[in-house]
Formats: sequence, structure tokens, C-alpha cells
Amino acid sequence: MTTPVTLNVGGHLYTTSLSTLQRYPDSMLGAMFRGDFPTTRDSQGNYFIDRDGTLFRYILNFLRTSELTLPVDFTETDLLRKEADFYQIEPLIQCLNDPKPLYPPDIFEQVVELSSTRKLSKYSNPVAVIITQLTITTKVHGLLEGISNNFTKWNKHMMDTRDCQVSFTFGPCDYHQEVSLRVHLMDYIMKQGFTIRNTRVHHMSERANENTVEHHWTFCRPAHKVED
Repeated sequence: MTTPVTLNVGGHLYTTSLSTLQRYPDSMLGAMFRGDFPTTRDSQGNYFIDRDGTLFRYILNFLRTSELTLPVDFTETDLLRKEADFYQIEPLIQCLNDPKPLYPPDIFEQVVELSSTRKLSKYSNPVAVIITQLTITTKVHGLLEGISNNFTKWNKHMMDTRDCQVSFTFGPCDYHQEVSLRVHLMDYIMKQGFTIRNTRVHHMSERANENTVEHHWTFCRPAHKVED
């Protein structure tokens, strides 16, 4: 039962024990390695399953521990639910249908948003006016102090828009200044432990000869409520 078994799941190789794969006898894997389900081998003799190889990591870890553990920034729950349904692992399906909170009760999420607006005119230099805005939706004292200290050479002002939100507005500035500012800002934010949650680009026409392009990034990191 402890004999190593290697699986090729969508091109990803995993090695585990037969007992782990048979932990839930009523599952597809349980039936497959009980001999009740047809199997396919790849050219190296590994068992082949044509499913998402990256998500199988979480399937296998659940078989090993009977606990569902996902990264705090995990965004593919719907896809993982489909994989659990394919493998017919009922306890995992129940965990995914009744998920635990993303963070423990004493943890919350700090959010930073960075946006850049460019006005493009076909009658002048491609970039006419640029304003870059950084919004910190949760007050992070270290981040606020760092911006004030590290970005002194750029024209900026800070305003409190709500009790829990502070905005810095930089500019207007030209294209090269905007690119340099944005690169420095993104690098600084990520060095503080934030990761990019999502990005988006929005195009809109104000007049026949002028368009506006907006770029937006959202950064997140977990933090204890007792912290700033």
C-alpha cells in the first residue's frame, strides 16, 4: 500500500503512495487504483490523467491530510471545485462548498490602488497630460511615510478622502516622468509585501481628436488587526 505511484496529470508529474490515492474508496481515484476504472499510461509508464496538473497539487494534499489548505491569494476556487467534482472526492467538495474565511478572524486585508491616466491627442505629442494617483484604502503608516520620503522629487499632494483612505496625486507630468514614477511606485509597493491582485485598462473618447487611457492596479496583503 506504500508503494510509490507516479501520475502524469496534464503534463505535471506527481509521486505519492497507493494508500493516499485510495484514501476515499468511493472517489474516482479510489476506483481507478482498485482496478474498477480503466487506466491510461504515458510513454514513460506513468498513470496519465488528462486534467489540470497545477490544481492537482491541492487535490493530492487533501488526500494526504484530509484538510483543505489554500494560499491566501488563491483565486481559482471555481476551477478547483470542478476538479474535486471530477475526482468525486466528496469531503473536498463539501469543504469547497462551505469554505472557511479567507483569513483568520484577527487578519484583514490591506489594499493599495494605483491608477494612471493619459490623455492622447493626435494633434500634439502623443501624451498631453498624465496624472498618476495612488490610493491607500487602509492606512499603512510605514507606506505613507515611505512615499513622503522616497518620492520627494515628484510634484504630489496628499489628501484624506475617508477615515480609512488616503490618496496621493502626482503630476501632471510628461510620458517619461510618468513611466519612471509608475515603475518606482510599483516596485516600492511590492517591496512592502503587497502582491498584485488585478489589473485593468479602460479606454474612452472625450472628443473626436482626444482619447483617455486609464490603467489601474490593485495590490493586497494580509495584516493583523493590531497593526497599523
